[in-house]
Amino acid sequence: MQLPSARPPLRKLLPTLAVTLTVVLSLTAPAPAVFAAETAETSAAETSAAKTSRAETVVDVTAFGADRTGKRDSANAVAKAMRQAKKAKGPVRVLFPRGTYQLYPERAESRELYVSNTVGADQTYRDKRIGILVEDMRDVTIDGGGSHLQFHGLMTTFAVIRSRDVVVKNFSYDVSAPKVVDATVSESGVSDGRAYRVLTVPRGNGFSVAHNEVTWLGETSPATGEPYWSGVNGMKYTQLHDPAARRSWRGDNPLFSDVASMKDLGGNRLRVEYTTATAPTDRGLVYQMRETTRDTPSVLFWESRDVTVRGLEARYLHGFGLVGQFSENITVEGNTFRTDPASGRSTAAFADFIQMSGVKGEVKVTDNVFDGAHDDAINIHGTYLEVTGRPADRKVLTLAYKHPETAGFPQFYPGDEVEIVDKETMAPVPGPAARVVSVDGPSGRDHDKPLTTMTVAFDRAIPDSVTAGNFVVENTTYTPAVTVTGNTFRHIPTRGILVTTRKPVVIEDNVFDGMTMASVFISSDAYQWYESGPVKDVLISRNTFLRPASPVILVEPTNQVVDPARPVHHGIRVQDNDFRTADVRLLDAKSVSGISFERNQVSRLDRHTAFAAETANPCPAPGATTEVRAVAKASPYTTALFAYRGSSDALIQDNRFDNGLNLRADLTATDEAQVTGDEVAKGADNILPLLGATRWTSSDPAVAAVDRNGRVTARTPGSTTVTPTTSSRLGPVSGVPVTIRVGAAPSSPGCA
Repeated sequence: MQLPSARPPLRKLLPTLAVTLTVVLSLTAPAPAVFAAETAETSAAETSAAKTSRAETVVDVTAFGADRTGKRDSANAVAKAMRQAKKAKGPVRVLFPRGTYQLYPERAESRELYVSNTVGADQTYRDKRIGILVEDMRDVTIDGGGSHLQFHGLMTTFAVIRSRDVVVKNFSYDVSAPKVVDATVSESGVSDGRAYRVLTVPRGNGFSVAHNEVTWLGETSPATGEPYWSGVNGMKYTQLHDPAARRSWRGDNPLFSDVASMKDLGGNRLRVEYTTATAPTDRGLVYQMRETTRDTPSVLFWESRDVTVRGLEARYLHGFGLVGQFSENITVEGNTFRTDPASGRSTAAFADFIQMSGVKGEVKVTDNVFDGAHDDAINIHGTYLEVTGRPADRKVLTLAYKHPETAGFPQFYPGDEVEIVDKETMAPVPGPAARVVSVDGPSGRDHDKPLTTMTVAFDRAIPDSVTAGNFVVENTTYTPAVTVTGNTFRHIPTRGILVTTRKPVVIEDNVFDGMTMASVFISSDAYQWYESGPVKDVLISRNTFLRPASPVILVEPTNQVVDPARPVHHGIRVQDNDFRTADVRLLDAKSVSGISFERNQVSRLDRHTAFAAETANPCPAPGATTEVRAVAKASPYTTALFAYRGSSDALIQDNRFDNGLNLRADLTATDEAQVTGDEVAKGADNILPLLGATRWTSSDPAVAAVDRNGRVTARTPGSTTVTPTTSSRLGPVSGVPVTIRVGAAPSSPGCA
């Protein structure tokens, strides 16, 4: 594949003709109106680009030179198609006829942009290359037509900027050489007194070996002949993925310590020998290694309204995830965020999958699969700016971005309401909300403006108690209602959902499988990430928490002064969920008023293997009797299921708990929790028995019958299994059975 050698000339656009018929795109028939900025190599059949009707304008990217065979770069053609679509009046659909499209960064659109949680004010990365740019448009659909878009280099796949009523749908996309190396330990052992590993890396991730170091190489740019990126050994960050255990987590990287030699074996394999003789124990694990610079978002929604992303197969998100920034009404529905299984890769996102930073209206995330991120799956928050100065005018504050990865974009617009918050207590300053009158600060697209500081004038005097370094300010106008329903979360090394918004939140009917940190995390942070703010109405309902980490649900604002009379958060309801857990805490809640845990079901992951049937005589003769008994094979869980710190009005009620759980709530004040209908003890252990009354069943009573006391009567030669069943608050639970072989010789297998 090669980039075009020169920018093809634009031909004169034919005039738009109004028609009253429904638009039907044709690649062969003449069109009433043709928007065909052809390239020199465009065939006559490809010159039909778009037709306009009262209903819709269809812009076909192939008419502008896009190559759906996947042989040539289509970035410039797509850019020209988008510019033409921008001229259309009324609804417009940009169509990618089904095929494969290559998009390289060199001829894609470029914009100076500053994006939350990325590279902050770093000027090295201020210009972003964008594959599909929807800019200053209205009522537009990007229709992939079932196509595949293959991206190269370090790009934003698509961006929606200052636009409204936008739908992006129906295509898959991937990156040829992600800036993550997923190295699998395919072989390991000891040879000639030296430990070794053989690492297998996916196609596309090139490397070279010299001086006992490996240099990972990104794809070679066809324009410069140089790789788009490179990194050495383990680079700066590693997380581990265990395909067999179906988990991913952050951890140390031993691959390049104590190296004696390295050899490129060919076939995407690298042999590393060590100076030690201890055999590695990590065969089968995948070390996911990368640099840490979030140079660009994979997707950006900025100053836009009513944007929907639907039906995408997102194979890899470079740099960051889908970022919504000072926009309104974002919907992400029915997408799959997961690597192509044939790629040999397991990393689908360089960082988060979805980040909504300062969005108003409603954020809906429904019916998606999130599989294989390097950070949180979903993070929805505002941004606290710290007060850095008090000018003479009491209606004015100077403010600053405090986290180095967030800067450069506007945080307030005239007319917005704000809340000023004491960092120590996270309590808002009393009195009516201040409204923004004017802002002198970042523009989001101009490095000549301040990037980290701003001066904001308000409609009222700010109290003198608001001092520099001790208070932060949140834009409360840009806080969304949130709906997260019907999603599946897998292979996430951190949290499933982070959410901090004062509007209603519904987290419902999701499956969280194997989260390494809290499945749901509610913070409000004025010290580290500066992600705001409090919650007031959160419903966590009908979710399945499978193999979760501890705690499963975490409420942890950063207030340094914790006072139950001044909680940060309010109104959190955890209801009707299914927890299937190891020895973990279910709920850890700091500084929240009104938090309930009701009608949930909590079961042990090992509930069917935690006890087993045993007998001294597994091979009785016909007519003989023997005894079976139930024996615990696991220990009761000892972790307190609940913990409250500086919280009040907490309710635990009408839940169903499995055997062997510790129904304990740890408190910091005796009046924090009300327990109704459950046996949860405050500040004391209440460990439910692992085994209750046991009953027995025989799979074949004709061979051997068993009574309620575990007495087995052998009858006729043959084999049967005797299963113990004990009672629990979740109903009967069966354990591991024992096999009874009637009439078998003592030397037979299983009879010893």
